[in-house]
Amino acid sequence: MYAFLISTGVVALAEMGDKTQLLALLLAARYQRPLPIILAILVATIFNHALAGLLGTMLAQWLSPTMLGWILVVSFLAMAIWMLIPDSIDDEVSTAPKYGVFLTTLLLFFLAEMGDKTQIATVALAAEYQAFVSVVLGTTLGMMLANVPAVFLGNKFAGALPTQWVHRIVAGVFLLLAFAAASRLLWGE
Repeated sequence: MYAFLISTGVVALAEMGDKTQLLALLLAARYQRPLPIILAILVATIFNHALAGLLGTMLAQWLSPTMLGWILVVSFLAMAIWMLIPDSIDDEVSTAPKYGVFLTTLLLFFLAEMGDKTQIATVALAAEYQAFVSVVLGTTLGMMLANVPAVFLGNKFAGALPTQWVHRIVAGVFLLLAFAAASRLLWGE
């Protein structure tokens, strides 16, 4: 349950102001079809984060606990720094979707999430907690908590959030995770 809750919270906060949330805002403003957009975001996120969770779980099995621990410390520190770098997206969305709203959203969202902060966080969280299902469900729920309101509220929602402060808070959470992982390595649990 702990892995699920941490994964949900970290990803929900990390997604605030992220390029995929901006993409959700853009898609909602362009197509004004919230249900297929939300369903496509859900499917893309499940698939993307399942792959990331699988990678994290495999890394935990392949690497020694000490090696994995230090990789996680560095990953969490890198995520903290990365959270402080603002995201933007190019105008990737055409005015008339060639493949329909659902498939267009699915493809754009899946591709935008590749190598994104939340995908990297999913890899690290799955490796840290070695709880594939809990982490993937948690990170998926976190993505949906951040993106569903963005779809419904459109561009108005983006201007109302203090994303810089949200990013700073998430950076602090990643710093705490790095400190906790380093503490376990240096002083044991």
